[in-house]
Amino acid sequence: MFPFLTAWLSAFFVYLWLAASGGPVLGLWAWTELGMAAIVATVVACGSFRAFGKAAGPGFLRPKRILLLVAYACGPFLAEMARANIAVAVAVITGRIRPGVLRVRTGLSRDDSLTLLANSITLTPGTLTVDVDDASRDLFVHCLNVPDGLETGEAVPASRLFAKHDCARWVRRITGDGVSGPVPPPAEGTSP
Repeated sequence: MFPFLTAWLSAFFVYLWLAASGGPVLGLWAWTELGMAAIVATVVACGSFRAFGKAAGPGFLRPKRILLLVAYACGPFLAEMARANIAVAVAVITGRIRPGVLRVRTGLSRDDSLTLLANSITLTPGTLTVDVDDASRDLFVHCLNVPDGLETGEAVPASRLFAKHDCARWVRRITGDGVSGPVPPPAEGTSP
């Protein structure tokens, strides 16, 4: 019952927040808007409450995970994006570009984890996730500048794509994806 109630309340208040137009109820809403909010919230809760609960595994939309996602986006990911923007600008200005495709070992087992990591890589300037190996869960990433020593074609750990922060480890924490084996730390001086 708690997952359904959480989904219903979330949808109800989001609807009211978006539909505020000035009316007799608290000076913000008309009675019809409150009725529509209840109907929409019921439909949304019936269709999506499993994402808030244990029925869908760890429940990606739990408040703790949402807070971790916000902390990740505003902290390590933003720092990596800023660093990558500078690295791409320097590479373009100086003409020192060594493009290539790397096979990136993720160690992730869940689809939402893989999607979040792939999107983090794609949103980071100078890198683009181009394919996924469904069997091994590895990503193929096009890099504007292939770091030294990675031209061999071997799979590299995801942590090597990020200079300062291990974004793959953050993705594991956010999604609750259990990983077998330790994740090696990023090598010093690597940049996409």
